[in-house]
This record gives sequence, C-alpha cells and structure tokens, in this order.
Amino acid sequence: MGTGAAVGASDHDARDERARDERARDERARDERARDERARDERARDERARDERAPDPGAPPAGDLRAVVAARWEAWRHDRRLGALLCACVAVAAGFAWWRAGAGGSPPAAAPTAPVTRPTQSEPVAQTTTANAVVVNVVGAVRAPGVVRVAAGARVIDAVTAAGGATPDADLERLNLAAPVADGSRIAVPKFGEAPPALDPAAVAGAPAGGEAPAGGGAAAGPVNLNTASAAQLEELPGIGPATAKAIIDDRTRNGRFATVDDLGRVRGIGDAKLAALRDLVTV
Repeated sequence: MGTGAAVGASDHDARDERARDERARDERARDERARDERARDERARDERARDERAPDPGAPPAGDLRAVVAARWEAWRHDRRLGALLCACVAVAAGFAWWRAGAGGSPPAAAPTAPVTRPTQSEPVAQTTTANAVVVNVVGAVRAPGVVRVAAGARVIDAVTAAGGATPDADLERLNLAAPVADGSRIAVPKFGEAPPALDPAAVAGAPAGGEAPAGGGAAAGPVNLNTASAAQLEELPGIGPATAKAIIDDRTRNGRFATVDDLGRVRGIGDAKLAALRDLVTV
C-alpha cells in the first residue's frame, strides 16, 4: 500500500510539471508573437516615413513656379466638378446682367417744368415783363418771399418754387398749386393753423373794395362763418377737406345753426386738436 501511494504522488508531480512546461511554452509563444507584431509595426512606420520623404516622380522640381502652375492647371482642367462650377457661375452672371438690362427697366423720365427766373435788383420789375414771362409776388410761408418772374402759362407751384420753395410749416393743401398765375398777381402761402398774410388793397392798383383774395386759392383774411360758409369756403380752412366740409354742412342742416364755435366738435372728423387749430379762424 505504501508503494501505490508513492506511485500516485509521482504521477501527480509529473502532471504538474507538464502543465508548467505547457504554460511556459504558451507564454514564450505569446512573447514571440508580440515581438513580431512590434517589428511589423516598426517596419510599416519606417516605410511610411521613407515614402513621405521620397520626392514625387511626377512632381516638378522645387522652385520651378511655372512648372508648378502648369501641373496644377492640368489637374484642374481635367476636373469635371470644377468645370461644372465655372459653367454655373457664368450662367448666374449672365442671368443677372440680363435682368439688369431688360427686366429691371429704365426709370421714367421726369416731367418738364416751366423755367423760372427772378428779376435782378438792377432791372426794374416793369421791364422784365415780356410776352413770354409774367411777374408775381410770392409771400408767406416760402423760403425767399418777394417778386419773382415765371414763364407765361406757369402755375402756382412754379411761382412757389421760384420763391425758394415752401417752408416746412407751409399748408400747401390750402392752395390750388395747379392754378395758372396772372401777371401782377400775388400768391400768399399760409402756414398750418394760420390765416394767409393779409393783402393791403392800397398797395394794388385797381384793387376792388374790400381787398383782393390771394392768388392760388388761399383763404381770405378774417374768420369763416360756420353757419353761412359754403363747402369751398370751409375747405380753405386748415385740415378741412371735402369730406369734413360736407360733414359740417350736413350737421348744420340736420341740427340747425351752430350756437358757439365749440359746437363744431360734435361734427364727425373734428377732434380736440383740430378744433383748437380752427378756433381763431371761424365764427358763428
């Protein structure tokens, strides 16, 4: 029995030794494979480095700029994507040029205006009136009020322009800018909320009694009677157009006479601000 136990122990030791040998061989094999892989990686890196340092056989010599440009041009010339991009750019440019030349159109020509001139101080006004010019006096809300000369057949707007143009506070809606001007007439340009400058009858030869209305449809001096004024007279007031003038007359017809100027506030379209602007220009 002792001999059998010894034999069993010897077999067990042999198996352990063989197992250790196999593990050692496996470890040596793994180490060899790792060394081989590292060697392959190093050789691959060396080859890539040599390829990067090696000159391109088809590349032009260094410093030859013309050769470099020629080589790039050959590469671009055979690139279809670059050709398509160039064609698209040319098409867009041609379309834009066509739109600017044809579709955009040309601006309309400005309407000609009557030529205007101003008499000089060295010339008497009477001598400036010829068959082709008239002399008018422009006063009120203009930049250069005074006597101006305009072509025969000119309109109120031409005379106002000859006087330097209207000032920012000029109420041009109270003037008929398309009305023709007559020789020796006076154009009074009113300001917002104010009556036009009064005319001195004594300064006008042959002026009718009671004064002369300003040329161009300006409002006459003096307040307008709300109970007797016509639509045309009401429209001469600042801020009163045809619709508001009709509303005033309709209210007067429907509700009777205005007892006070404040009654004007009951008319549709007359607010507090407009009533305050009209208070000194109207009466009952």
